[in-house]
Amino acid sequence: MTRRLAQVAKKVGVSEATVSRVLNGKPGVSEGTRQAVLTALDVLGYERPTQLRGERGKLIGLVLPELSNPIFPAFAEVVGGALAQRGLTPVLCTQTPGGIQETDYVDLLLQQQVSGVVFAGGLYAQDDAPHDHYRLLHDRNLPVVLVNAPIAGLDFPCVSTDDAVAVEQAWRHLTSLGHERIGLALGPSDHMPSRRKLAAGQAVARAAGAELPEERVVRGMYSMEGGHAAASRLLDAGVTGIVCASDIIALGAIRAARRRGLRVPEDVSVVGYDDSPLMTVTDPPLSTVRQPIDAMGRAAIQLLTAQIDGKEVVRDEIMFEPELVVRGSTGPLISR
Repeated sequence: MTRRLAQVAKKVGVSEATVSRVLNGKPGVSEGTRQAVLTALDVLGYERPTQLRGERGKLIGLVLPELSNPIFPAFAEVVGGALAQRGLTPVLCTQTPGGIQETDYVDLLLQQQVSGVVFAGGLYAQDDAPHDHYRLLHDRNLPVVLVNAPIAGLDFPCVSTDDAVAVEQAWRHLTSLGHERIGLALGPSDHMPSRRKLAAGQAVARAAGAELPEERVVRGMYSMEGGHAAASRLLDAGVTGIVCASDIIALGAIRAARRRGLRVPEDVSVVGYDDSPLMTVTDPPLSTVRQPIDAMGRAAIQLLTAQIDGKEVVRDEIMFEPELVVRGSTGPLISR
């Protein structure tokens, strides 16, 4: 019981005494706080007291492309906490190969009469993917917030990390260490964040008086296997520094370098993107560009709840500043 009180109190941001008053049906607690405590019980998997079982809090869909990349569970935790504090219950929807797809989840969420949906990664970020299910949500005036890419022609609010700044930070870090042959390991060619990273890399190279050769840009899957394949091609092209579109791609790049007998960072420097959990304990600890997921998650929920309340919100894309985190996967260039 004590452990449950502590977990719920931490989730909601109130005292254990307040949680206890809610669970025991005592007065002195605002309705908003009471709903937030009850929602936190639901989110944490605890049974509500018998006398408090009844109507659940409003449901909010949280659609993620996967959970294998640790940045998505981290984002889900931020969003789940922010929703619980507002008495809202998240419905987590994650895609699996050969399983339920994003369009199916949208149909399911509509059947569940959710009050809104947050998309963090998905088909909306790919220009060539079908977007009809997003238009359906738009036509129904359902509150929606997108993360890291808007949809052309649909005015959904969007919160994003500034990809141009992220690549510039990583690129300038590598050049300051003496690297001149820098390559990009990106996602698919129709993936908007990857397109932005490519444009930023080309701009930084051009500002330094050079063009970014095609062989130093490799596109692939957002996975360790994709990172391994991309890095192998970049190493064939003679790069000594690799800027990656995700931490998972960066870990695959490090593996590719080591399988060639190259040392990281003595022979090849690698920069990730996200600053996912556990990147401090990889071998070597990963230098990466941190997405401010706490601030972005809270902003996404603020935009969503404002829409639910019928308020006007900013429909433009809101850009958040990334932060370069230097660890052990980058170092001064040693000629090879």
